[in-house]
Amino acid sequence: MFVDEAKIYVNAGDGGDGCNSIYRDRYHRYGRPDGGDGGKGGDIVFEADLNIHTLLDFQYRQHFKADSGNHGSSNHKNGRSGEDRHVKVPPGTIIKDAQSGLVLRELLHVGDHVIIAKGGEGGKGNSRHRVAEAGALGEEKTVVLELKLIADAGIVGYPNAGKSTLISTISSARPKIAGYPFTTTAPVLGVVKVHEGASLVVAEIPGLIEGAHQGKGLGDRFLRHIERTKVLIHLVDIAGCDCRDPYKDYVKLNKELKLYSKELITKPQFVALNKTDIEGAKENIRKFRKHLKGVKAFPISAVTGEGVRELLSAVYKKVASIKKHEQA
Repeated sequence: MFVDEAKIYVNAGDGGDGCNSIYRDRYHRYGRPDGGDGGKGGDIVFEADLNIHTLLDFQYRQHFKADSGNHGSSNHKNGRSGEDRHVKVPPGTIIKDAQSGLVLRELLHVGDHVIIAKGGEGGKGNSRHRVAEAGALGEEKTVVLELKLIADAGIVGYPNAGKSTLISTISSARPKIAGYPFTTTAPVLGVVKVHEGASLVVAEIPGLIEGAHQGKGLGDRFLRHIERTKVLIHLVDIAGCDCRDPYKDYVKLNKELKLYSKELITKPQFVALNKTDIEGAKENIRKFRKHLKGVKAFPISAVTGEGVRELLSAVYKKVASIKKHEQA
């Protein structure tokens, strides 16, 4: 099950109390203070982990608490600090404060980490000729986790355009494939080997419909998964299998992308005219290209593989160019 949202409660460890102790023996008439300090409470640390892919675990475990520090003791002995609590999340996770909605941190890459709740400081003991102090309480917060997939290319299109068939053809991903709309109900990631030493990470987004930018059909939740992609593959059912107009679908979907995010519509887009193996597709391609002047369209068949290699090669070159520019 793919889960991309979760709300959890975190509580850092409390600091240990400082010790109030007086050492007396036959040689010290009045005694001397020897209370040690309390240990610091453990922090709550969020860390992006390569082996975590969804937020599913947080549906069953929603409370995380770090260890508290130990109390100080006599003979100037300080308490041991509490262990930090590491909470592992998928790369691409956004951490928000549940109350204010402010973004606390985005963990984009494997190994990125951040302290979300700090442990309380340990109280000072009386060994410094001061009054012993209680340890401070650890911070506590309720945070919202949102996952945005990190992929090189995102496949978008209307329901039943053949997105699942395409990603299963070009990668080892195996989403459910059926001849009815909304078969895919969650984003699917696949690694595509373009040629020796060259690969792409591709995300298939469930079918989008009009009003997707407003949340219709959970469209807004799906669209956020392509915000971090470098390019889009816009898959069009050029055969018009559901009695739809391919060009109108193309225009409407681009409108949804623009209404959701102006940055999304400016991403490089590769138009893939799918289902060329079905009767009537060639005539529709001719009509489509009349409207789509100045934009290259790639006729493909996700079933037979026709034209797919050319499409992937063009996508890979563009992604490689963008990455090179980003690193410059």
